[in-house]
Amino acid sequence: MVPGYTPAGVDKYFVEHLKQTGEKALNKWTHYFPVYSRELARFKNRPVSFLEIGVFRGGSLPMWKGYFAEGSTLVFIDIDPACKEHEIDGTHIRIGNQADPAFLASLIEEFGPFDVILDDGSHISEHQIASYEYLWPAIKNEGVYLVEDTHTSYWPGFGGGYRNEASFMEYAKRLVDAMHSWYTDEDETFPFDGRAKELCAVRFYDSVVVLEKFLQESIPVCITASDGKVIANQNWHKVRGRRSVFAGKDGTPIED
Repeated sequence: MVPGYTPAGVDKYFVEHLKQTGEKALNKWTHYFPVYSRELARFKNRPVSFLEIGVFRGGSLPMWKGYFAEGSTLVFIDIDPACKEHEIDGTHIRIGNQADPAFLASLIEEFGPFDVILDDGSHISEHQIASYEYLWPAIKNEGVYLVEDTHTSYWPGFGGGYRNEASFMEYAKRLVDAMHSWYTDEDETFPFDGRAKELCAVRFYDSVVVLEKFLQESIPVCITASDGKVIANQNWHKVRGRRSVFAGKDGTPIED
């Protein structure tokens, strides 16, 4: 954080850590720390399995080692062999390409599954998408996958550009559709997407996208509660041609 400025909602740990950093440089945007504080707090006080894509100058290793509980498995990867020298006690650095399925498979075999994965790697959309698609199955139930620096989705030099369908941001927007495909009213143009069974949240922050896993084999349950009685309904998904109960009540005609 900028000296004298602490964004609201930031865990004091991060503030204090920045005052005690060593020679290994840490590069982060200030508005990422509230995101960490909000999204990772529930993982803080128990041993977790954590993977960060991207080592660069090694500054995030001591930060995450101090944040997560003792006994956590902390794994970091980078394409640059020189990054191996940044390894510290209690961490593991592996060298490889974040978009290489064979390399990612070896990570999962050695260290997975993971509670938290943080992509701070190349920031190239193609790589971000490839890493997510391969590593998402290795996220534990109720785990999270964070992709940083998604503003690069708006830069052609990173495989992006405004509304470029190949960008990670547009890919993430499509995940929002997939998550809601339980509720389709247009079976041919918007069929059910199996990813809805495990993707329970897609949260967009400035330059960070967070994807949360929650496994659910059955369709969502709608309940009606009255006089202390709760009635569950799973028949809603068979209905088509739904209309709002408020349609037409403002005087406008109802279109077929």
